[in-house]
Amino acid sequence: MTRVGLSHRRVIIVGAGQSGLAVAAALTYQGLQPQRDFVVIDAAPPGQRSWASRWHSMALLSDAQHSVLPPRRFPGDSRRHPRADEMADYLTVVEAALGVETIWGVSAIGVEHPGNGSTLVLSTTRGTVQTRNVVCATGAAAHPHLPSWSRSLAVPGVAIHSSQYLYPRQIPAGDVLIVGGGNSGVQIAEELAASHHVTLSVRTPRRERHASRYPSMAQETRAWTGRGLIREPIFGNSYERLRRIGVTIVEASTGAEGAVVTHADGVRTTPTSVIFATGYESGDDWLPAINPGRLRSTTNMPGLFIAGMPRYGGARVDTIAGVWRDAARIARYVTDRP
Repeated sequence: MTRVGLSHRRVIIVGAGQSGLAVAAALTYQGLQPQRDFVVIDAAPPGQRSWASRWHSMALLSDAQHSVLPPRRFPGDSRRHPRADEMADYLTVVEAALGVETIWGVSAIGVEHPGNGSTLVLSTTRGTVQTRNVVCATGAAAHPHLPSWSRSLAVPGVAIHSSQYLYPRQIPAGDVLIVGGGNSGVQIAEELAASHHVTLSVRTPRRERHASRYPSMAQETRAWTGRGLIREPIFGNSYERLRRIGVTIVEASTGAEGAVVTHADGVRTTPTSVIFATGYESGDDWLPAINPGRLRSTTNMPGLFIAGMPRYGGARVDTIAGVWRDAARIARYVTDRP
């Protein structure tokens, strides 16, 4: 058995993003010490959190006041909306303030609960290790989601997910179709409208809310009829505002054949480039077949906890403001376990 520097730790946190560091902070508040009692591992190269790879002008939906983790406030005006790269730098500061020395370049690939005891066996790309508690903090937005028809698309420009978009000059001249009418799609459409002809395809028009309503309304809600979900609102922007700056709004994109994209109303478009703002899949795909536990943030595997994923922790735990409540719960569960 390879120990990879993780042996004899009470807790192993998988993921060094906002969720993982929130759990680390909550554990220190419970008296546990980093490296001695718990460690953090992450699959990325050293320091390469996902915030650092977002498009250059991306601003957080939350203001600085609601974008913090203990033990550090966000520098500057608390009412401003920090950029994504500032959030990446901020998390590095939090990591250092906590004394966490993340073990980078190590992926978790499985976890088991052998027998009836309190021991878990965590499998990683560097071997296996025993521990009493594992926290999956690999993110609710870990893997880009693409519609199945994207495989049939062949445009003369580029076809990329929003996670790959960085700045307008990256996109060749010509018409740009942005697939997805959520906050990311709207923000990118607004930026590209100054240099490209932009079409935004929207499956279900979102409600529009003032930016100050985030993060309190940052969630999907069930319709009052009890049937279906109402998607997360657009914060601080609107489809009408996009129309005023020249963005064309069309119905959902439903298929493609070569360079031709078909929409729900039968209309066909031939964009030069396509950006898929179609969301993400969660990062719990390395876990075995498990179910959420009776208590929030727990699972039906004793000692395995999930941070920052609404399926396990409830609404808004995937936001920076909401993940602290999730982390505090997990820290209490850990210290209460034998």
